[in-house]
Amino acid sequence: MLVEFIGGMLAGSLALIADAGHMLTDTAALALAWAAARIAARPADTKRSFGYQRLRVLAAFVNGCALLFIVAWIALEALERLANPVPVEAATVFWIGTTGLVVNLIVFALLRRGHKHDMNVAAAMLHVLGDLLGSVAAIIGALTIYFFGWTRIDPLLSLIVCALIVRSAIVLVRHSTHILMEGSPDWLDVSELRATLERRIPAIRDVHHVHAWLVGPQETLLTMHACVSAGADHSAVLRETKKVLASQYGITHATIQLEVGECVDDPRHEARCVGSNVSP
Repeated sequence: MLVEFIGGMLAGSLALIADAGHMLTDTAALALAWAAARIAARPADTKRSFGYQRLRVLAAFVNGCALLFIVAWIALEALERLANPVPVEAATVFWIGTTGLVVNLIVFALLRRGHKHDMNVAAAMLHVLGDLLGSVAAIIGALTIYFFGWTRIDPLLSLIVCALIVRSAIVLVRHSTHILMEGSPDWLDVSELRATLERRIPAIRDVHHVHAWLVGPQETLLTMHACVSAGADHSAVLRETKKVLASQYGITHATIQLEVGECVDDPRHEARCVGSNVSP
């Protein structure tokens, strides 16, 4: 970061200065990702009954927002440079960009060996990928300036890198926000889940008040009400329901309220539940 910043100032390269600024946030981002992963490994306690898994999601959200801020800053600087080009020392930019590329390739490879489906690691990888693309842009810009003298390539490549990063950053922020807002998992169709339980378990007459959310990047929690037939073995119904949820949906943490007759929380379900338990 320091080498790129000093070299960018001396060479007059926005690509290097922007990448140095990006690396400054990456230092904090990687530190945040590391700290979140360490803390998330702590077991649940009396204050955090679900544990600390969601801290990884919060870290991903903060990193995504920081990345969007940096991209906006680089884009504004690039537009200014396009309007008012400045001289760029191509040789300095080339060697510093090459060094940065090697370092970023090593870090990116190390992160890929980690948890590929961990949103927190994905956020860290996105930051490093931005640095890697920034180094590639600096090298291409340096070669273009050296051979053709076209200095506008420097800010133009910075804009291209911004465009490549911003979409992934928006997806990351949107996904982490969805989890923080207790949104249902994208892959879960609640209507299909209700129909499956009612079809697979004959004692269940109606499934309602289904709430599903992610406590962390992967762990799904679920609560639901199930109206069962009069005389049904409640223990057997619970075991079978949890078996279906685990085998078909991967949900191993479910809280299920069994009801015979009306639903005390929502009278709209009373007719179906009561009707199914009336003796002929």
